[in-house]
Amino acid sequence: MSPTGSILVGGGTGFIGKSLCNLLKQKGYGTTVISRMPGVQRVSWNELQQLGLPKNTRAVVNLAGQNVMDVTRRWTAGFKQNIIHSRVNTTKTLAALIDKSEEKPPVFIVISGVGAYKPDNSYEYTEDSCVKPYDFFSELCKDWEEAAQFQDSETKRKCRIVKIRSGVVLGRDGGMIKQLYLPFFLGLGGPVGDGSQFLPWIHIDDLINLIIFAIENPLVEGVLNGVAEKPCTNMQFTKAFAKALRRPALIPIPSFVFNALLDKERAVMLTEGQKVIPKKTLSLGFRYKYPDIETACNEIVNK
Repeated sequence: MSPTGSILVGGGTGFIGKSLCNLLKQKGYGTTVISRMPGVQRVSWNELQQLGLPKNTRAVVNLAGQNVMDVTRRWTAGFKQNIIHSRVNTTKTLAALIDKSEEKPPVFIVISGVGAYKPDNSYEYTEDSCVKPYDFFSELCKDWEEAAQFQDSETKRKCRIVKIRSGVVLGRDGGMIKQLYLPFFLGLGGPVGDGSQFLPWIHIDDLINLIIFAIENPLVEGVLNGVAEKPCTNMQFTKAFAKALRRPALIPIPSFVFNALLDKERAVMLTEGQKVIPKKTLSLGFRYKYPDIETACNEIVNK
């Protein structure tokens, strides 16, 4: 049976959103992207608030968010407010629109982050782990996920909410790999600090497939860890990526370099890490194309 309905995607013009929309179209879904730029199969936030959800919306997916690791932006109070607004407020807006909609979509999917978990190399986090805010990013994840809630009782009955806590998304065309490709290709890559910190990661194809899995599977609800099946450290990622490129990666980058470049509060995403396991994701029957860092890096380099 071919898919029916259209998927409304916030952040559909970004790194993840473009790939998601392409695969949805290949699978026969219609897509409507929420965008500030006019165009075919696009709608603005203002138009949404005036007109409501498009007819026959099969799912709402929110990928919208200011790029946290944009090194051209100083880590100021204003920039942090933009980060909050672009994630929390857009999620609240979409939840309210679903509440008001007469025709409820079956599922609302929000991409959050593993920043909800406190860095700790000795602890394994699963979807069942207790989460307590401890810094800017964990507070952000808490508010982000709490924004994905409904007030209307009928909406609560008819529309599932799925919150995917994504790790670092690895893909050739954007994110961390796009920034690291040239220095690693030139043999200037290396681990961050001693490289012992965990790097929660997921290949972009697996994240996109997980989103579609959540759209199509009525049993999927609540928090999912959007990370690869096999966790790795920063050192293991460095070795795998350098090996795929057939380049050395011998130059460690001291943590203070990132602290100076990004500000210590933001640099923690690189200098510290969490060991995150997709326990619930696997138990629901999701299967990864790229379960380990070696196969992921090889696919990215040889794409």
